[in-house]
Amino acid sequence: MAGGEAKEIHAVMFPYFAFGHISPFIQLSNKLSLHGFRISFLTPPGNVSRIKSSFLVTSTIQIIPIQIPKIEGLPPHLHNTSEMTPALHELLKEAVDLMQPQIKTLLSELRPQFVFFDFAHHWVPKLCSQLGIKTLSFSVFSAISGAYVTVPARFIGVETEEPTVDDLKKPPCGYPQTSFTSLKAFQAQDLSYVYKSFNGRPAVYQRAVDGFNSCSAIVLKSCNEMEGPYVDFIKTQYQKPVLLTGPLTPDPPSGVLDEKWATWLSQHPPKSVIFCSFGSETFLKDDQLKELATGLELTGLPFILVVNFPGGVEARAELDRVLPKGFMETINGRGVVHSGWVQQQLILAHESVGCCICHSGFSSIMEALMNDCQLVLLPLKGDQFLNSKLVAGDMKAGVEVSRREEDGYFSKENIKEAVETVMVDVDKEAGVSIRQNHMKWKDFLLNAEIQDKLISNLVEQLKAML
Repeated sequence: MAGGEAKEIHAVMFPYFAFGHISPFIQLSNKLSLHGFRISFLTPPGNVSRIKSSFLVTSTIQIIPIQIPKIEGLPPHLHNTSEMTPALHELLKEAVDLMQPQIKTLLSELRPQFVFFDFAHHWVPKLCSQLGIKTLSFSVFSAISGAYVTVPARFIGVETEEPTVDDLKKPPCGYPQTSFTSLKAFQAQDLSYVYKSFNGRPAVYQRAVDGFNSCSAIVLKSCNEMEGPYVDFIKTQYQKPVLLTGPLTPDPPSGVLDEKWATWLSQHPPKSVIFCSFGSETFLKDDQLKELATGLELTGLPFILVVNFPGGVEARAELDRVLPKGFMETINGRGVVHSGWVQQQLILAHESVGCCICHSGFSSIMEALMNDCQLVLLPLKGDQFLNSKLVAGDMKAGVEVSRREEDGYFSKENIKEAVETVMVDVDKEAGVSIRQNHMKWKDFLLNAEIQDKLISNLVEQLKAML
């Protein structure tokens, strides 16, 4: 940057319209704004009211509403994926591709130095090259999953148009040698979606790889301490700068825990309660919900089970239909089954909570690791399978529920066994080492100096690109 005074750096954030993607972009916006960056955050108008309170009040961040083009079959009132069927997800990607003229006009007016873009918006680098803007492909997924799923090496030795289930059970050629060596058949089957094209549009794999290949630099929501070998593999695959944000640890929760939860939790001894939740967009099948609920009952420990359902489904009727007759009466006082939003961070921080069962979404994993909640991992789709391998395998900071190879079935006994490893058999080798490693990673994540340094390093690298 020429001249005596440092010029203000302006970055545009352009996440995909799913809250699991929007949230990391918000976290990164807040971190960069503390370093003097001006941020313009692009999202459809229907998301603004939900996200605006997540930004720092004093920050130099503006939200700019953008319009989703009309496309046949895509309801115009849906501005994010939370209430979309799988078919609508694909229509949304089609609509996103039609946004290029709108985004080009906007960027021509804003003239930022950087655009951080998501996997679906793979056309951003080409568009920005015409405007002299640097582009950063910001992956909200863990490096272990990116290195396994979205690298060119994934197609080495593949003899078909898409990788087969057998191909996807094995890591790609050159994958680092770590504790993780293979996936089960049901997990590989689920990942095959990434390589499928719908309605003639680019597959998720094509979008991600195209974006990585054509951007100025790749940005990963990770750090070398947690995922060094996978970061190095991605660097080797793309032969370009790979910048790290760190895990973008959530800020301490504000507010006070609702009285109903505080009262219920305080009735139970310290570190005795199991908190079980799968996020807002991961849904359990009937047999999974039944085995999970009865497995929690089987542990003999108090628990909170948070279960959500797709839009338009009446939660209480579904629970009555799926759970065993009389289940709610059986668990009365010892267990709670809840549907809807909860103050997850505040619940995890309560002294009575000692275990967190989650779907291995990376934000949920971070929240559990930053508290004294032992992790039981029950991944259900996509990158969750890889996140679980990282935490239970490489980091050795949690235990994954045992599943059947071909279809992923788990029983109530599998749930009980996993919980007992970290909550009951605490003097046995597995329980002892998991608790020790959990404490090590908790200290790392709560070390403000380390986390701030990760962002400072990123800022310096971004400045060096100008």
